Amino acid sequence: MNSNLDQVMDALIWTGPRAMHVERVALPKLAPDEVLVEVDAAGICGSEISGYLGQSSMRTPPLVLGHEAAGTIVAGDATLSDGTPARAGEQVVINPLLTCGTCDRCAARLSNLCRRRQLIGAARPGAFARYVAVPGQLCTPLPAALPIAAAVWVEPLACAVRAVRHAAVQPGGTLLVLGAGPIGLCCVAAARSGGATTIITDLSDARLAAAKAWGASYTLKPAQLASEHGLAALAPGGADAVIDAVGVHGTRSQAVRSVVPGGRAVFIGLHDEESPLAANYLVRQEVALIGSFAYTVEDFATAFGLLAAGGIPEPMRWLDLRPLAAGPASFIELVEGTSNAVKIALVPR
Repeated sequence: MNSNLDQVMDALIWTGPRAMHVERVALPKLAPDEVLVEVDAAGICGSEISGYLGQSSMRTPPLVLGHEAAGTIVAGDATLSDGTPARAGEQVVINPLLTCGTCDRCAARLSNLCRRRQLIGAARPGAFARYVAVPGQLCTPLPAALPIAAAVWVEPLACAVRAVRHAAVQPGGTLLVLGAGPIGLCCVAAARSGGATTIITDLSDARLAAAKAWGASYTLKPAQLASEHGLAALAPGGADAVIDAVGVHGTRSQAVRSVVPGGRAVFIGLHDEESPLAANYLVRQEVALIGSFAYTVEDFATAFGLLAAGGIPEPMRWLDLRPLAAGPASFIELVEGTSNAVKIALVPR
């Protein structure tokens, strides 16, 4: 490890439901093949809101959250995802999903379903800190033209790439996305790259305006879905596939009712642990119900390429960059729904 580094750092510690604060902690110790990354930006994910509220079985306090991150390598002897050796000063985006590479799911190229998967910021300390320890193979060097903070979009975009793969909408087909939060917007970006017509819903006029800027074909309020001038006018008979990017009882039911008979409803939102569904309707209409979790290495690479190629318009425009000390207030804003930001990212430097 670089001997010039301080051996303590600032970290945002989640200590229990609705409780977090910044404190000084020891620098992470590197395992073999890991690098120490100085975090330039780390986005707040919607899944971390349920963790913050104490509603996530994946996260146990005390814990440093944060898994949507990019930063600068400062120490470590490892090989990066592109096969090159890690170099101090190199800017990288972090794939936070650790997998074993040897179980049956990994062998089936379903590394996101690895039997021993771990997520940085859940099973081990995350990126809401000055430094984070990461296996070198999970770090991808950034092109010079991409602002480092913009790379926080790669992880949510990778989630969306996988959800859109599951939706399997053909070019010219119609995809309905419920929820214009960061994941819903990323689904629009991923679907557009495949030639689908995209319809997106949200309660917020600001989010719907953002969706139009991201290239959504049409925007609707949830109440408009069932009207004759809503989904029926845009996709008579229903959408070819629906992605629920919210994950509450109402949107899950809407997804099932809004897809064509024989279509696919993809659940990626994780808010409500359980939801009642119209099972007989699912059977009679042969609606395929598919869960979508995280991403494979290939999905992450696709998302990286999509971002680098301009798949998200003006990616920095949609980020609200805040210091680490603003973390507690930012989580409160997101819980209470008072934030106007498309994506809040913390800057621990």
